[in-house]
Amino acid sequence: MNDASLSAPAVSAGTLSALFAARVAATPDTPAYRQFDAARGQWQALSWSTMAARVDAWRRALGGLQLAAGARVAILLPNGLDAVAVDQACLACGYVPVPMHAIDNPASIAYILGDSDASVLIVAGAAQWAAIAAAGGATPQLRQVVLAGADETVPDGATVPVARAAEWLAAAAALPLPPAPAQPDDLAAIVYTSGTTGRPKGVMLTHRNVVANVEAVMAHFRVEAGDVFLSILPLSHTFERTIGYYLAVAAGAEVVYVRSIAKIAEDLRTVRPTIVVAVPRIYERLYAAVQDAQARSSALARWLFARAEAIGWRRHAPNTAGIAQRMLDAALWPLLDRLVARKLRAVLGGRVRIAVSGGAPLAPAVERCFVGMGVPLRQGYGMTESSPVVAANTVDDYRPGTVGRPLAGVEVRLGERDELQVRGPNVMRGYWKRPEDTQRTLLDGGWLRTGDQAALEDGRVRIIGRIKEIIVTSTGEKIAPGDLETAIIADPLFEQAFVIGDNRPFIAAFVVLEPGRWQALAAQLGVPADASGLASKAARDAALQRIHAATASFPRYAMPRQVRLTLDKWTIENGLMTPTLKLKRNALEARLADAVAEVYRAG
Repeated sequence: MNDASLSAPAVSAGTLSALFAARVAATPDTPAYRQFDAARGQWQALSWSTMAARVDAWRRALGGLQLAAGARVAILLPNGLDAVAVDQACLACGYVPVPMHAIDNPASIAYILGDSDASVLIVAGAAQWAAIAAAGGATPQLRQVVLAGADETVPDGATVPVARAAEWLAAAAALPLPPAPAQPDDLAAIVYTSGTTGRPKGVMLTHRNVVANVEAVMAHFRVEAGDVFLSILPLSHTFERTIGYYLAVAAGAEVVYVRSIAKIAEDLRTVRPTIVVAVPRIYERLYAAVQDAQARSSALARWLFARAEAIGWRRHAPNTAGIAQRMLDAALWPLLDRLVARKLRAVLGGRVRIAVSGGAPLAPAVERCFVGMGVPLRQGYGMTESSPVVAANTVDDYRPGTVGRPLAGVEVRLGERDELQVRGPNVMRGYWKRPEDTQRTLLDGGWLRTGDQAALEDGRVRIIGRIKEIIVTSTGEKIAPGDLETAIIADPLFEQAFVIGDNRPFIAAFVVLEPGRWQALAAQLGVPADASGLASKAARDAALQRIHAATASFPRYAMPRQVRLTLDKWTIENGLMTPTLKLKRNALEARLADAVAEVYRAG
């Protein structure tokens, strides 16, 4: 471990604000963050001391509001320097960050602001704030809105004070730095995640929870000063907060913020990261690009690629090959590595020494391709409620098909129906204002119910599937399908609704239309009222527009992006409903398999 690592102070610091202060004191002049400056057309690099000065500016301004200890500060910003500075400033003031998805819909954001009793909202721009205010959510505790954009116009007649960040920070420049009163058992964040009620639930994570998880991850992986993280996931995602942000602080590693999802491939080549942390969807996009390139290549190139992947994969599953095969693989691999595998690794910048996938299961084909080509892609497992990491494969201790061994200090066991249960210092305090949900999720003795069915094999965890009917998309978002379907059928056009998206990149809806209302809609759209009309783009677009209206209170990621229409009802008689009139999800998905495949091909 590099001497600049703060693994020991990570424990003794006790709080995330003390951890950041220890990092700044230990290596003030080393690279800390890099972000692309679009106005100048170049990357902007900051040292730890320079970043600390940005944090202090926000700290003075927030402290000047004289909020009570533990006050919530909602952060609605894209990934980057401002998001980190605001988060650290909140922590140093003894306030509680409430990180939110920067692209979430206004109604969902308004709900979180009200539910968390947020006193301050830091938002990117005036238009976004106007949309939130127009959503009509009750936010009686909100005292200040700050617009972080460079050239924002402060709206007239706002019921809450609104200020431009530059002016607000400048006005507080002469204020003294407020004390850092946070203690290890104080809240370090309230992170909202979808629950079975359809409304987001606020997961209460303490400083002790997150610091313990950082310490355990550092013991599990070799992360050092000199490492370069490419930050892709939003900082509202606990996976990114702990692994791509606080872990980097403890290790003294540099974090580079990707310009956009569309530019990931280019940024990988430019930044040449050593560590990549992402959800499966990111690796799926890279895999799709590799597959497209293969489809355009020669037959010989495709053959060499297939051989390299197969031999590289067998290197991680030695028991599947005999001695003769292993000897042949060992002889051929150096050549195939030079001709094929190195080119794929170059797509990731050429020096990735660990790529972590979490938040949802990784498709076997994606894992096989990257691992086979020598990319150390490893799956882990966790959830927001566990800060989040529970278990992970490492570079040297890796078994495909599992999510690896539990972290040090984290206990696992199997409960009823082989539900994976977790205990450790990383487990949340509970759900904000949800004592009943907390009681259902946290068992006696501090065991956390994950809702996932699992097997324990030779000290490793293998996830079998979800016990609850919660959809987990390939981007790691969690959606309660029953509540989404209930919202859709509130529109009288829709008699029945079935939503899917588990391990897929987005939510899609299959709906049964009420015949009379469909006839009227078809006439309005000028399409036939038969199967061809149901399959028309005009009908699907109109239905999707109504679905979006019906689900406006849900997070944006929960709103269906595709819809398919039918008049054929799902009944007990055709085997698609139970006697209690509940959808038989597995039966429905099997019946709709061809349509489901077509939906996700269409994108």
